[in-house]
Amino acid sequence: MAKKQSASSAHGRQAAKNVKSMRDNDIDFSDIPESTDEELRRARRVGRPSTGKAKQLIAIRSSPEVLKKLKKLAARSDKPYQTLINELLEKAVA
Repeated sequence: MAKKQSASSAHGRQAAKNVKSMRDNDIDFSDIPESTDEELRRARRVGRPSTGKAKQLIAIRSSPEVLKKLKKLAARSDKPYQTLINELLEKAVA
């Protein structure tokens, strides 16, 4: 199985450099029909709901062994490993 290329990979960065920049005014939207009033009334926000309790994104370094153990523990608890890490940190600082 081939590894998925991310936008932050060397391949992704090179591809981004090759893209010709274009001003918004130069984009041709003629083949996209305008939304009707009914469609706009039914439109819903896409993404995570705003709860007023947004978590802050951080980056940490951890040994592969620790991360592997955390992921196994999270899987046994049937929850995402990031949620488990957050819960463990909350307990540690309480």
